[in-house]
Amino acid sequence: MYWNTKMDVTSEQPEPNVDEKRKMNAVVETIQQLGQTSAPALTESNIFCMTIIGQVEGHLVLPPQNKTTKYEHLIPQLVAAEQNHKIEGVFIILNTVGGDVEAGLAIAEMISSLSKPTVTLVLGGGHSIGVPIAVAGDMSFIAETATMTIHPIRLNGLVIGVPQTFEYLDKMQERVVRFVTSHSNVTEHTFKELMFKTGELTRDIGTTVIGSDAVKHGLIDAVGGLGEALKELNRRIDSSKAGRIAVNSV
Repeated sequence: MYWNTKMDVTSEQPEPNVDEKRKMNAVVETIQQLGQTSAPALTESNIFCMTIIGQVEGHLVLPPQNKTTKYEHLIPQLVAAEQNHKIEGVFIILNTVGGDVEAGLAIAEMISSLSKPTVTLVLGGGHSIGVPIAVAGDMSFIAETATMTIHPIRLNGLVIGVPQTFEYLDKMQERVVRFVTSHSNVTEHTFKELMFKTGELTRDIGTTVIGSDAVKHGLIDAVGGLGEALKELNRRIDSSKAGRIAVNSV
């Protein structure tokens, strides 16, 4: 007697139910919209990690081939992290070329106003409007090979036709300078000197600082990578917990 040894593989793999399909669709949508998803973990993390990569997209939609970080996606995430009692710290990772000035400043202001411990880490680059975002946390780190480009605010395809336009740009630039100097150890004189330096960037003005140079100028607090940044964030979380316990015991 011969037995039919063929197996119907599809019959042994039941189709996912409604809940599983919904979860799969949610993951795919998160990847498409935000460019990130939660990695599987044995225990739920008490740290919210946010990545700011590519170009910061503001009021104008950039071409589809551009890798962008949309500020209208980040702001609700920061609000949710602030309200979530399970989240005890926020970790910001940057690898950005800059982008929309007002959108970048909005993100930076949101990060700096969080009540929970925040640590930022510049990997690859934190250029242009990425500089205020990089200094917005309680503690900032930069990888040894990472770079930061500091330059004045630029206009693309526009001509300054009236004095009021120039005054508006000048005030916006002062907002950037004031934010960076108030959230880091760099002085206004040093920051403006780096911003208006000539000869270093081809056909442009500004300065590119690398790793330890950013720390030397006072822009970033320390040179370090992922391990050092997470260790510092956990230390600040523990310190914050100890402070709350001390207040509640009084």
